[in-house]
Amino acid sequence: MRFVIYLDNASQYRWRLRAANNKIIADSGEGYITKAACKHGIDLVKSTNASTSVVDLTED
Repeated sequence: MRFVIYLDNASQYRWRLRAANNKIIADSGEGYITKAACKHGIDLVKSTNASTSVVDLTED
């Protein structure tokens, strides 16, 4: 997997997480004014691990 940083149409930085088959499996969901802020967003995602909780709103 790899993170890809790019500029959107508003000239803001965004990231996409691509799987080995090049499919997008996650994205930033928002634009960042600076590349540093975009990289910080990537670092936040990278810091999640198996202990990160999952909330399932479909359960009764």
